[in-house]
Amino acid sequence: MKIVIPDDYQDVVRSLDCFSKLTGQQVTIYHDSVKDNEALAARFREAEALVLIRERTAITESLLALLPNLKLIVQTGRGTPHIDIAACTRHGIAVAVGSGKPYATAELTWGLILAAMRHIPQEVAGMKAGRWQTTLGLGLYGRTLGIFGYGNIGRLVANYGRAFGMKVLVWGRESTIARAQANGFETAASQDALFKDSDVLSLHLKLVEETRSIVTATDLAQMKQSALLVNTSRADLIERGALEQALRAGHPGYAAVDVYESEPVVDHPLLHMDNVICTPHLGYVEKDSYELYFGTAFNQLLAFAAGDPIEIVNQ
Repeated sequence: MKIVIPDDYQDVVRSLDCFSKLTGQQVTIYHDSVKDNEALAARFREAEALVLIRERTAITESLLALLPNLKLIVQTGRGTPHIDIAACTRHGIAVAVGSGKPYATAELTWGLILAAMRHIPQEVAGMKAGRWQTTLGLGLYGRTLGIFGYGNIGRLVANYGRAFGMKVLVWGRESTIARAQANGFETAASQDALFKDSDVLSLHLKLVEETRSIVTATDLAQMKQSALLVNTSRADLIERGALEQALRAGHPGYAAVDVYESEPVVDHPLLHMDNVICTPHLGYVEKDSYELYFGTAFNQLLAFAAGDPIEIVNQ
């Protein structure tokens, strides 16, 4: 098959162990990111199959109309908010989805919490510039960790907090609260209480229409001046512009962010704030995760080529 893999930023897909599965296939890989339909169509026009890296490339009706040869889209990971599934079905294009593991994102979340609370990036930069101890960090033991959304990732982060001796508070849907309580975690009295009481608040909600902008300026304004907000989930969970405004007002005092409204980021207001740590959506970007994502995707490609498609969401 003629296969195109866009947005391989680090040029790592060919280095994966699972890439050998595509021996004998015609594979084209792009390392930069383009958003314009005409530019994407020029790259994808001959493709029979696309392998998408998470949500980096939007697949729209107007783009599909320019891709007469496309038969299959394989999505690494389960989420498809960037793919117009109904349009794919109308154009006779199958969409296969994979799965993932929560560990990489949970580990990055905890790394950001430690880095932000102890000002590690600032101290590293200061020492390289010849300065010695310029900040006073905060420890985690005895402080309150708020978990907004107790899914697979939220559950892991809650357990990390417990291991560090933190008081863990969970909030979310009714089913979320029930699961957290069954696992021995305390739940907040309300969303307001979660934001008021947390020293560290980490977002782990799935982005759907009901959760878009679920974190408002009012929520953020209730946070402590010493509190840290962490978002390794989705930027659009937070009301647009509210986090920057809240940080300037000092409630919360700090943020650690891995996700943005539009990616890749060239510039963003958060990059210019000293009380924010920004990482370039690294949550899932780790070798074991990539082997899982792409190994599954390549198996789906080969099954489709053999006439026995698997994990198709638009049968």
